[in-house]
Amino acid sequence: MALNLLDYDGSGLIALFASLGEKPFRATQVQRWIHRFGQDDFDAMTDIAKSLREKLRGETIIQPPPVISDKLSDDGTRKLLMDVGNGNAIETVFIPEETRGTLCISSQAGCALDCAFCSTGKQGFNRNLTVAEIIGQLWQANRVLGQDSGGERIISNVVMMGMGEPLANFDNVVSALHLMLDDNAYGLSRRRVTVSTSGIVPAMDRLRDACPVALAVSLHAPDDALRDQLVPINRKYPLVELMAACRRYLVKAPRDFITFEYVMLEGVNDSDANARDLIALTRDVPCKFNLIPFNPFPRSGFRCSPSERIRRFGEILLKAGIVTTTRKTRGDDIDAACGQLAGQVRDKTRRTHKRVPIPVVEVAS
Repeated sequence: MALNLLDYDGSGLIALFASLGEKPFRATQVQRWIHRFGQDDFDAMTDIAKSLREKLRGETIIQPPPVISDKLSDDGTRKLLMDVGNGNAIETVFIPEETRGTLCISSQAGCALDCAFCSTGKQGFNRNLTVAEIIGQLWQANRVLGQDSGGERIISNVVMMGMGEPLANFDNVVSALHLMLDDNAYGLSRRRVTVSTSGIVPAMDRLRDACPVALAVSLHAPDDALRDQLVPINRKYPLVELMAACRRYLVKAPRDFITFEYVMLEGVNDSDANARDLIALTRDVPCKFNLIPFNPFPRSGFRCSPSERIRRFGEILLKAGIVTTTRKTRGDDIDAACGQLAGQVRDKTRRTHKRVPIPVVEVAS
């Protein structure tokens, strides 16, 4: 079987070329052609010797996951659906803003963490993505989106916040991160690449040592009792361990704060008392909060907190000196909003535990 060159980061490509009897600088040349210039045709690599091009053509391929759907939202958000074989598809979302263009990348086909409020989890877990399938999303998006009027790539930021838990696919995600940061590939700064995790504590420590990029933590609750229900991984790594891991991560992080993501669920985690408990929970962790209006999906059992409740919740955090933003809902008309990446999917999971129901409380107007 031909080797897919998208599966190799810089050091891996050098090792591969050494096994082919080629010098390291040849690997770097090819890497630049693939990732900086988006080239998948060996004949177009004009500064590579013809003999090497023929060897590569005979033994290797450059194969990203193919784009099978390209949807554009009314707000400019763009969702690419890519085929990863055996009936599995992944979704990659581009979010344009005035000062940056952010690409949201998937790390798994489906997700095993079963967070209560996330429709993506209803797809169940199929498998980890390969390095080629992860970095291939950025490769394909750059090709689809092109460049701005100044010749710069439109994608300036990458967030590992798509389908799946990135730190559950650690090795492949880190190899893809190395390519994103490599000046001979995509040349992004560590501050412009963010990994989001639900809180796999040992992997957070490994990421800090292997490739410390910006970190976002899906928090969603101020205490263990509620978080056990909303984010089941909390049963294994409770909040005291998670907060300690966040503090350890900041020692090497490119930013001096952790971003805590917090989905706003009416009558569940959005009270003034919840906000005050969050302040106490995170008092020793330099952080900012990103409040996320819940995106409803069928049979979720949740409703989004009213805008005034979200405003009040954020105000309490701000008055305590915590930088707090509310995420603008983007791409919900094409099922590209946060937590919607699976779209309308059949629940294919095999649950090993029963989720404790969380009541939806009526709030008087």
